[in-house]
Amino acid sequence: MGTAAGDGLVAAAAEHKVNLSARRPFVEALRTGLAETFFPDDPFRGFGSRPPAARAWGALKYFVPALEWAPRYTLDKFKYDLLAGVTIASLAIPQGISYAKLANLPPIIGLYSSFVPPLLYAVFGSSNNLAVGTVAAASLLLASIIEEEVPPEDNPQLYLQLFYTAAFFTGVIQTALGVFRLGLIVDFLSRSTITGFMGGTAAIIIMQQLKGMLGMKHFTPKTDLISVIHSIFQYRHEWKWQSAVLGICFLLFLLSSKHLRKKKPNLFWVSAIAPFMVVIIGGIFAFLVKGNEHGIPIVGDLKKGINPLSISQLTFTDKHVNLAVKAGFFSGILALAEGIAVGRSLALIKNEQIDGNKEMIAFGIMNIAGSFTSCYLTTGPFSKSAVNFHAGCRTPMSNVVMSVCIMLVLLFLAPLFKYTPLVALSAIIVVAMIGLIKVKEFCHLYRVDKFDFCICMVAFIGVVFFTMVIGLGASVGLSVIRALLHVARPNTCKLGSIAGGDVFRDVKHYPHARNIPNVLILQLGSPIYFVNAGYLRERILRWVEEEENACKIDGQDLQCVVLDLGGVSSIDNTGIGMLVEVHKNLDRRGIRVMLPFIGPHFRMLATEFDQYHISGHCR
Repeated sequence: MGTAAGDGLVAAAAEHKVNLSARRPFVEALRTGLAETFFPDDPFRGFGSRPPAARAWGALKYFVPALEWAPRYTLDKFKYDLLAGVTIASLAIPQGISYAKLANLPPIIGLYSSFVPPLLYAVFGSSNNLAVGTVAAASLLLASIIEEEVPPEDNPQLYLQLFYTAAFFTGVIQTALGVFRLGLIVDFLSRSTITGFMGGTAAIIIMQQLKGMLGMKHFTPKTDLISVIHSIFQYRHEWKWQSAVLGICFLLFLLSSKHLRKKKPNLFWVSAIAPFMVVIIGGIFAFLVKGNEHGIPIVGDLKKGINPLSISQLTFTDKHVNLAVKAGFFSGILALAEGIAVGRSLALIKNEQIDGNKEMIAFGIMNIAGSFTSCYLTTGPFSKSAVNFHAGCRTPMSNVVMSVCIMLVLLFLAPLFKYTPLVALSAIIVVAMIGLIKVKEFCHLYRVDKFDFCICMVAFIGVVFFTMVIGLGASVGLSVIRALLHVARPNTCKLGSIAGGDVFRDVKHYPHARNIPNVLILQLGSPIYFVNAGYLRERILRWVEEEENACKIDGQDLQCVVLDLGGVSSIDNTGIGMLVEVHKNLDRRGIRVMLPFIGPHFRMLATEFDQYHISGHCR
C-alpha cells in the first residue's frame, strides 16, 4: 500500500510539470517587488489612461485630501462638525494648558499648539474622525529628554527653543517617512509595546501630578518611580492641605462625569466639557478666595493674541542639535503610532479607510508649521479624537471649528485663565491618564500570548522604574527579537490523513490522523531564508530519522518524503541549496523526495531541482 501511494504521488508529479518558460526580466521583477513593498495600496493605479491634466489633478487630490471632500461639503454636514468642533475645543483648552505644564512649558504654548496644527491637518489629513492636539506621553517624553541637558529652571528660553526645534525635526522625519512610504517603521511598535508604554507613562504622570495636587513648588525632573516618590517626601514641608482638598473635589467630579458617560453613552458631552467646567469653577473659586495666597497656586498670566512666529528661535548649534534630533525622533515615532492607531480604529467603526502615509505627511507638515508658530509636538490624541467621533463629526472641518474657537480664546479670553488652579490641571491629567492603564488588556495578553505579555511588561516596567526611552527601546528590541525568532525557527510539522481522505493535518493537533505507510509528509510553514535554512535541514533530517526508526519496528522501509511548501511564500539561494543537500542526503539512503506544491514563486527552485530529478508539480 505504501509503495502504491508513493507511486501515485510520483505519477501525479509527472503529469503536471512546472512551467519554466515564462521568465520575467530581472529589472521588472525587482521593480514589482519594490512596488509591492512600498506601494501595496498602489495609490496611482489607473492614472496612466488619463490625460495629463487629469493625472496632475488626481495626484494633487491624493496629497491634499481636502480637495476630495470640500467640493461635496454641505450645510447638513457642517451642523455636525460645528457641534463636534465646539465640544473638542472645550476639551482642548484645559488639556492644552495641562500638557504644556506637564512639559514644563508656559501654559500659553499649549493653546498655541491647538490653533495652527488643526488647520493644517484639516487640509492634509485623511481621517474624518481625528482631532489634533498635544498629548501627555509625548509631552513628558520630550521633557524627560531635553531636561537631561537643559533644565528649564536654568535656561527657560533655550529649553523652549529646543521644544520648537524638536517639533521641527519631528515634522521633517514624519514627512520623509510619508513621502518615501516608510510607514512600515511604525509597525515595529506593536500593540503590546504601545499598551505597556502608555500604561507605564500614565502611571508616572499620575505620580508626578502629586506635585500639583499637594501644591508643591519643587520636584524632581526625573521620571522614574523611585525618584518621584523620593521627591514627594523630600519636600513634604511644602504640602498644602488646601490644594489637596480642592484636588479631591475635582477628581470626584471628573470621575463622576466619566461614570455617567459609561452608564448613559448619549451624555458623552457631559464628560467632554467636565474638564472645561473644572477650569472655570476652579478659576472663579481661586479668584474669590485669593487662592495664590492661601495654598492654591494658580497658572499665572497668559498673553493675549494669536501665535507669534518662532522660526527665528529654532536652534541648530552643534551643542544642541543632536539633543533636538533625538527628542524629535523618539517623540515623533511615538506620536505617529498613536495618531495612526487612533485614526484607523475610529475609521473601522465607520467602515472608512485612512492612508497611513498620508497621515504621516499631514502630521509632518503640521509639526513643521507648528515649530514656526510657537507650537510644540502635536498628533491625534485618543481622548480628544474619541470625543470628536462621539460628537458626530463628519469631516476634518471639526478641527477648523476647534481652531477658530481657540483663536477666539487667544484673542479675547486668554487672560481670564490666569486664575486656573494648578491642582485643577493636575486633576484633569490624572483622570485622563487613568484610562490609559489598561489592566484588562494586560490580563488578556497574559491569557492569550505570554511572550506578548512579557513585551508589554518590559515597556511598562522600563518606563516606571527607569526612563521612557529605555522602556520603549527595550520593548521594541524584544519585539524585534521575537520576530527574528519566528523567522529563524519557523514552524514545521508532520502531516497525517484525516479519516483516510485527502485532508492532511498536523499529527500533534489531530492525534487520530493516520500516517501513510512508507511515506513521510512534512509541512514547512514559512519563507526559507539563509537565517532558517540550517535549522530546517536539521529538522527535516531528524523527522526522517524518527520515521525510519518507526518503519523498521514494523519491518518496513521509508520510501518517500513529501515536502509541503504551500506555506513557503519565498525562498533564497541558501534555501535552495539546503533543499538540494537534503535531497542528496536522502537519495543516498534510497528515499525519494517530492515537492507537491511548487508555484510560480519557485521557478528558480524547480530549475535547480530538475538537475537532480526531484519530482514536483503545481497545485
